[in-house]
Amino acid sequence: MIQLQENSYNADSIQVLEGLQAVRKRPSMYIGSTDHRGLHHLVYEILDNSIDEAMAGYCSNVEVKIFRDGSVSVRDDGRGIPTDIHPKYGRSAMEIVMSTLHAGGKFDKKSYQVSGGLHGVGLSVVNSLSEWLEAFVWRDGREHYLHFERGVMTAPMITRDATLGLYDQEGKLKTGTMIHFKPDATIFTEVSFDYMTIETLLRELAYLNKGLRITFIDERIPKENIFYYQGGIVDFVKYLNAAKTPLHSEPVYLSASSDGVQIEIAMQYTDSYNESVHTFVNNINTAEGGTHLIGFRGGLTRTINDYARKCNFLKEGEEQLTGEDVREGLTAIVSLRVPEPQFEGQTKTKLGNSEIRGIMESAVYEKLSIFLEENPKTASAIIGKALLASQAREAARKARELTRRKGLLEGGNLPGKLADCSERDPAKCEIFVVEGDSAGGSAKQGRDRSVQAILPLRGKILNVEKSRLDKILKNQAIRTLITAIGAGIGDEFDIGRTRYHKIILMTDADVDGAHIRTLLLTFLYRHMTPLIEAGFVYIAQPPLYRLKKGNSELYVYSDRELEQKLKEMANATVQRYKGLGEMNPEQLWLTTMNPETRVLKQVTVEDAVEAEMLFTTLMGDAVEPRRLFIENHAAEVENLDV
Repeated sequence: MIQLQENSYNADSIQVLEGLQAVRKRPSMYIGSTDHRGLHHLVYEILDNSIDEAMAGYCSNVEVKIFRDGSVSVRDDGRGIPTDIHPKYGRSAMEIVMSTLHAGGKFDKKSYQVSGGLHGVGLSVVNSLSEWLEAFVWRDGREHYLHFERGVMTAPMITRDATLGLYDQEGKLKTGTMIHFKPDATIFTEVSFDYMTIETLLRELAYLNKGLRITFIDERIPKENIFYYQGGIVDFVKYLNAAKTPLHSEPVYLSASSDGVQIEIAMQYTDSYNESVHTFVNNINTAEGGTHLIGFRGGLTRTINDYARKCNFLKEGEEQLTGEDVREGLTAIVSLRVPEPQFEGQTKTKLGNSEIRGIMESAVYEKLSIFLEENPKTASAIIGKALLASQAREAARKARELTRRKGLLEGGNLPGKLADCSERDPAKCEIFVVEGDSAGGSAKQGRDRSVQAILPLRGKILNVEKSRLDKILKNQAIRTLITAIGAGIGDEFDIGRTRYHKIILMTDADVDGAHIRTLLLTFLYRHMTPLIEAGFVYIAQPPLYRLKKGNSELYVYSDRELEQKLKEMANATVQRYKGLGEMNPEQLWLTTMNPETRVLKQVTVEDAVEAEMLFTTLMGDAVEPRRLFIENHAAEVENLDV
């Protein structure tokens, strides 16, 4: 017998969310998430509007300010949001764009030839997800003001006529827009903006918009920075290569225009072994690439191969250079202005316009061919680098085949030191990469054998930042790690073959442990990048101290926590853990491995440009940039092990 539920599904169940209610109900649909990334996306959405004004030629100054109360303002000297009454809706245009989804001035291409804000949701979404938001517009000699609380306008627009306060220091009439908002703590899991995250974005935007001055003020620190680069993306490439050794003194600069698409490329080869290509469309970082990246790579490979054959760098019958060969050591910024970009999703990380691939490939081939012809010395350095990469690739292929013949990279021949788990579903499995046999022994005894595998590594692995693949494959510790993960390496990496969906780096809480962890992260970032992109890589957080008083004991994970606990517990016996091997299996399980009680840090790449800079600075050959980095960040050190 079937019984009808009281909560039956009928017409009364259908809800229509009015205004901005839908945004507050499902914020992740509009900003990706409600965590750190989503919080900062609010600033990006407001900035898009100011940068669009700059691209249109109406804005030369942008100011971003974080206030002591955690609110943020973005101000520009553009034209200002229109404030007159909309003929169709009978309301101020300023009110409409701030409170209505899909309302904006970027759909007809009359006000903006190219823009980053494409969906007309940015400003209204930020408004909806803010505890409060206020907007100032200076236009036509007047100041216009609106105030909202959680997306709802609290009073009619206030307008005042021109006064002395509406003129700048040069006596010119002030124009522009300022949006000042405070994120809603009931929506976001955190509401504290990170200085470095915003600083990185603003630096990128200043590089991408030659001559635009961006001021960043953080009243909480306090600190003020001005970003202004007359050299544009050429300066951007120089910045990225500050810790590398360039093979030619000045970056190659290429520009072209076709069918309304404007292309800018700056590129420079270095003696490193890694490719660092970053693409932008209408100032938006397309981290996942797209058709413009495919076109760039295709045009680059074809151009260099044609030049190499024409100038007899490649002899008759010799195999042509691959894309991997011609991009080794390349640092490039590819920036496009596209009138009608088709992005995948609101977060706009991948370009889908099919026509852009051909436009880009043709432009690169034409412009780069001319450059190589006119600059034979630079051309020779580029071709020479690619030929060396080709020889190394062949050596790496032979090394890979040799290790395969010996069964050293095959998943069926797991390394002897690996204590595998019994579960075979990768989604349920995790592997702890542990420093040393002593810690490995404790971890093997304390683990959950059904889902937790243990891989002890002896000593420090190779610094892959300074090595090509053929040398990397000769390193025993790296071969062991590749085999255990089971998904291959480099261009042959297949994430579908990964044997564990949690790869947990568990090293000692001292300088050596931190160094080993950094070496492992460098290897995973450079040669197994999809693992990090998929969120499979984690860092274990073992305790720093054990406090014991009578029969009770407590584990502490930071010096700050230790200071607090010592105030609470008089006559504390304190044990400082420097090595995982100092803990017995039960202690290691309880503090670091038990899913119910442990703390794991997930490794993500929020900004590929900053990640590239960090790995190059810390792990590359150049000493001076590393010394400067240490000096600049010395005051931030919390746990100094000397």
